[in-house]
Amino acid sequence: MKSVIAALALTLTFGTMAAQAEEAASPLSFNISLTNDYRYRGVSQSRLDPALQGGADYAFASGFYIGTWASTIKWVKDAGGKGDVEIDVYGGYKTEITPGLTGDVGVLTYVYPSNKLAPSADTTEIYGALTYGPVTAKYSYSTTNLFGFSNSKGSGYVDVSASFDLGEGYSLAPHVGYQEVKHNSAASYTDYSLLLSKEVGGFLLSGGVAGTDNKTYVSPAGKNLGKAGVLVSVKKSF
Repeated sequence: MKSVIAALALTLTFGTMAAQAEEAASPLSFNISLTNDYRYRGVSQSRLDPALQGGADYAFASGFYIGTWASTIKWVKDAGGKGDVEIDVYGGYKTEITPGLTGDVGVLTYVYPSNKLAPSADTTEIYGALTYGPVTAKYSYSTTNLFGFSNSKGSGYVDVSASFDLGEGYSLAPHVGYQEVKHNSAASYTDYSLLLSKEVGGFLLSGGVAGTDNKTYVSPAGKNLGKAGVLVSVKKSF
């Protein structure tokens, strides 16, 4: 629990520093959420159990942005390491290329404090994305080993997602992606999700399904962490 509190404190500290850097009315935002299962690229990071999450973002008028995000996890311990939190730190540049077409490039580092895995679970990716209307296509490339996989530098993840406004506060977000783990075809897979969201009383409520076509990601008890499952979450942004 101390790790969770420390991670969420880091997001608030990060946001405070960004706010101090810009004394004008700043586009600074925070978020906190609770989900029944933390899925990342279709695979449960929390052993199919609930997770507490929170983050902070700062968008500069120039198009540059920075942010941080944290979540409770269980997969590092399941892999023989230590630690129960993931902390992400990222930054990039987003701009309109032509009317209706937006480009986004950046770098994202996933940090698992004192994870003790070899290779380390810590991972850095560079990414590029194009958004046209409600659809976004994105490619992420690992400049380090990927989440503890040996000799996996240069792994790639490509995905296409969308966000459709259904009216009356409802939105629908379909997603499909493919994770290539370099030099480890057994760990490579396709993932998918479909989420329906609605804002109620200042909270964003979401529900849907997510899963993968891979059965090699399992918990110590033998649970398939990539199987199709129901996702439910509540999120507050401020």
